[in-house]
Amino acid sequence: MFQTISDPSQVICRRMRPSDLDFVVHNEEVSYPNPWSKHIFLDCLRAGYECWVLATRDRIVAHGVLSAAVGESHVLTLCVHPAFRRHAYGRRLLQHLLAEARKLGADNCFLEVRPSNEAARALYYSMGFVQVGERRHYYPSETGSAFREDALILSCQLD
Repeated sequence: MFQTISDPSQVICRRMRPSDLDFVVHNEEVSYPNPWSKHIFLDCLRAGYECWVLATRDRIVAHGVLSAAVGESHVLTLCVHPAFRRHAYGRRLLQHLLAEARKLGADNCFLEVRPSNEAARALYYSMGFVQVGERRHYYPSETGSAFREDALILSCQLD
């Protein structure tokens, strides 16, 4: 369905628009067992959160949402479409979100990640995040069972 992107310079980072939301929600649906809804993204846009996409002319490769207030920031979601993983798009978007957090006066950034999401954890640790806590039974089960997965709380100082 998707072709690889031969020229990474075709992929630009820009603010998310309401017209992007069908593509963003599709990326969530093919990436996560419990994806965010279009309504959640609309709420984030309306609230003035930092909502960004990596996009070509005709597709959304990745998206992320960051909130920032009172010297802190929080990556609420970061998603790369499965067809475009392992090409540093997640790193590129995370670097952009952290730069936006710095511009907004944040001294640190927090996020939650599933312990089972080894690729995401590796990215975050490589970007200077460290584990500062845990949220018990935070994520709904992928299988629909009563089991809920914990979340690791990670933090990064923004220099």
